[in-house]
Amino acid sequence: MQDKISFKIINKLAVPSILAGIIEPVISITDTAIIGHVKSFPTESLAAVGLVGSFMSALFWILAQTKNAISSIVSQKLGAQKINQIKTLIPQVLIMNLITGISLAILTRLWAHPIFELYAAKGLILQFAVSYYKIRVFGLIFTLITFSLFGIFRGLQNTYWAMLISLTGGIINIILDYLLVYGVEGYLPPLHIQGAAWASLIAQFIMMLLAIYVFLRKTPFNLKIYWQIHPEIRHFLLMTGNLIIRTIALNLAIFLSNRYATSYGKNYIAVHVILTNIWLFTTFFLDGYADAGNSLAGKLYGEKDWYHLKALAGRLTKYGLYVSSCLAIIFIIFYKPIGLIFTNEEAVLSLYKKVFWLLILMQPIGAIAFIFDGIFKGLGWVKILRNMQLIATFLVFVPSLMLLDHMGLKLYAVWLAFLLWIGFRAFSLRWKFYQFFKNKSL
Repeated sequence: MQDKISFKIINKLAVPSILAGIIEPVISITDTAIIGHVKSFPTESLAAVGLVGSFMSALFWILAQTKNAISSIVSQKLGAQKINQIKTLIPQVLIMNLITGISLAILTRLWAHPIFELYAAKGLILQFAVSYYKIRVFGLIFTLITFSLFGIFRGLQNTYWAMLISLTGGIINIILDYLLVYGVEGYLPPLHIQGAAWASLIAQFIMMLLAIYVFLRKTPFNLKIYWQIHPEIRHFLLMTGNLIIRTIALNLAIFLSNRYATSYGKNYIAVHVILTNIWLFTTFFLDGYADAGNSLAGKLYGEKDWYHLKALAGRLTKYGLYVSSCLAIIFIIFYKPIGLIFTNEEAVLSLYKKVFWLLILMQPIGAIAFIFDGIFKGLGWVKILRNMQLIATFLVFVPSLMLLDHMGLKLYAVWLAFLLWIGFRAFSLRWKFYQFFKNKSL
């Protein structure tokens, strides 16, 4: 029997996806690290960028569910050798995403001040957050289109194109960060926190243009609009809707973590921002194998190849645990210099060192959660993802956070609640997946 999920095949999808996936957190980390070392109000600036980054990530994750939905549809049609059936669907999805991105950008920009007040931001932190967001918000439009195109590429079993585009955008963002935040003496005045926002926005726009170019040159699809609604639109919207509900529940946990951390004081939110950026970096890193699972699982499901589908989960879990264990070891060895990347403030670093061990514990558990999350998206099992995430947030995270906060654990409460939250997601999804094969002939 041909091995459809060999190490080579998996890593041909996973490695480019890893390199593409870590660019977004690298951009956020770069913004955070550079802003954390400005001379004027570094802690307040760091907190503001972190809050905006958290809110932007929430919006990106919600909007990116269209990427997962379209990737699942494309990969399953590819596996069933029916790719021609969705040629008119693709441009309709892109138009819908463009309208959504523009509408959301305008609305959230108008409500920026009350949005960040919900995060318990006030004073300079609130002022800096609103100023930064009013520039960065337009990146929602560019990123939504880019993510949708990346989903199409992934459905076609190609993550290499997204990697090249993401690397280009990341390099541009880092260069512009240094130039615009600190300025160039005699040529360009330092723009501080607004400079970081402009750097991200320009990089996102260039990535969108590159993604459109590759889409038109390398895929079987085009941008010709057909006004007759494609029959798969309903399926696409149902998948997207369930994934959005799931992601809103996920981001509610992140929102509450930011709100609680902010309420403890500026040093606590600064440490929380640092830990969140590191965590997001690792999640995107591990998401490379989740993306490979998404792409391959959808194709195998379209082929009704249950043997390789079950074997795929086992191999991806093994690879994910290996990668996450390596990350945990690196963090154990280098946690002190990692903290110094973000700030030199002694009070912030002292608190950071006390809480960092919880982030290390989350690595292998998170790997299992991300792998099965990716597989379920590829299979189109989005109702299960929605339900498990709702339980994880409302019956695990929220009660745990409230109880531990009541015990006076402060930032420990936030990250212990996250540990329980990710643990439930990991083991519930794994159990649900293997239940599927009880009545299947392998």
